[in-house]
Amino acid sequence: MAETTENEYHTDEEEDLVGEEEGGTGIEGEEGGGAGEKRKRPLNKSLGGFSKRGVCYLSRVPPHMNPSHVRQIFSKYGEVQRIYLVPEGQGHRKHSNVKAKAYSEGWVEFAKKSVAKRVANLLNGEQIGGKKRSSFYYDIWNIKYLRKFKWDDLVGEIAEKTHIREQKLTLEITAAKKQRDHYLSNAEKSRTQKFIRERIEK
Repeated sequence: MAETTENEYHTDEEEDLVGEEEGGTGIEGEEGGGAGEKRKRPLNKSLGGFSKRGVCYLSRVPPHMNPSHVRQIFSKYGEVQRIYLVPEGQGHRKHSNVKAKAYSEGWVEFAKKSVAKRVANLLNGEQIGGKKRSSFYYDIWNIKYLRKFKWDDLVGEIAEKTHIREQKLTLEITAAKKQRDHYLSNAEKSRTQKFIRERIEK
């Protein structure tokens, strides 16, 4: 996958939430035409394709590993549809350098459940390996196949967490504004009282 320069929602490391953010589509690898082109797949066939997919959970993502690495490794076993890796300290994009980003956990969606199961069985507890110069050559996979888990479950969970986080942030901002207004009000009262005392003393 080719690297791109980083903006807030489109980097080479972000197959976030529902896949790579390619031109705002949100889903990488899904069938569909260009601008103005309608999908021609029957709805039941489309839904059937989604039902055949399987998801694996990575409880730990080795340092320096990004979605591009994950796709490259797992594609050797079968077709990978979507990848979502959770950035450490999610919600705070502190690094301007994409390569400095670290991830805590992740999910990988395969086109077939059988492939997802096989990958989890083969790799869980095994050394990652690959090229010895790789920074995660000696790391160990911690991977689990999620039975009956769908990508929509993940999207819904993340959306809920995002909503809760936004609500919390709104409450914190409101509380900070109230505190600031209270401080300014007290400061103004103090100045007024001081002015009155000075006038009386004169």
